[in-house]
Amino acid sequence: MRRSRPLAAALFAASFALAACAPQAPLVGDPFNEIIEGAQGGMPLPPESRYEKADSRPPNLPNGVVPDATPAPGTGPAEDRIPEIVDRGRIIIGVDQSLNLLGFRDSTTGELAGFEVALAQEIARDIFGSPDAVEFRYVDSTERIEALDSGRVDAVVRTMSVTPDREAAVDFSAPYLTARAGILVPASDAENQEGAISSAADLNGRRVCVAADSTPEEIVREEAPGAMLLLVRSWSDCLVALQQHQADAVVSDDTILAGINDQDPGTAIVRRGLSTENYAVGVKEGNVGLASQVNLTMERIRGDGTWQQLYDTWLGAFLPGGFQPSGTYAEVER
Repeated sequence: MRRSRPLAAALFAASFALAACAPQAPLVGDPFNEIIEGAQGGMPLPPESRYEKADSRPPNLPNGVVPDATPAPGTGPAEDRIPEIVDRGRIIIGVDQSLNLLGFRDSTTGELAGFEVALAQEIARDIFGSPDAVEFRYVDSTERIEALDSGRVDAVVRTMSVTPDREAAVDFSAPYLTARAGILVPASDAENQEGAISSAADLNGRRVCVAADSTPEEIVREEAPGAMLLLVRSWSDCLVALQQHQADAVVSDDTILAGINDQDPGTAIVRRGLSTENYAVGVKEGNVGLASQVNLTMERIRGDGTWQQLYDTWLGAFLPGGFQPSGTYAEVER
């Protein structure tokens, strides 16, 4: 045994020397490597996202078209308008779970929260007498219409702005929120006067993150055809892309940008008012009864001050002076 110890020591020393001379492979899972990758923009893109030139197709903007009239608020019992939902005992509503301030999962409680979540609960309250009689299902921005068509959800309350194309595919309630598109960038870039982004024209030649099939996507195609779009599934992916240096700016509604800025104070909103549009609750095309029921809630929360309370709770500190938009109603055929 005594003779074997020097031999083992010699073998260990030799192997150590050989290892020192051999090329060193990067450490697997080394967090410092991930930091370097992120700083260089080499991290993987968010799932199902892609780059696309803004001028790869013509823009498709509403251009000030007046929205269609929506069914007048319902009267009488809810079961006369939506018997299937009443029989089920709950309404199924599609929301987001990662849009801070609008629809997100509270990390402290694990529960969904935000302005749009609270609005969905008010709709349930007027049907069942309880704000808890709602089943939430997650839908991303690219599948809102499909979720309604397939019956996976009864309604969508997820930053769905009213546009002619969408009006041809779904029915809308009266609007519940007015949004104005803007630009968000890293705060350090906003402070750098040389080459800073401060207008839509400055987006040309930059990588701009937008949610696919969204109105902000069309705004960038119109206002900055020389930009490179990063099309993602959800707006939360844009924050990740900005932090990983995969995008130079985010173009979205101010309601969404406020949530991103709240999550990451290292960002700054440098431009607002690129467009004005209204969010409304989407229901399956032809479901007049449900649209009428939702509009009953819209007018109730206007009259009793609930809308203003919800707005002040979730958005007032970031976007002061908000007010509930009015709807144009058409009489429901009996």
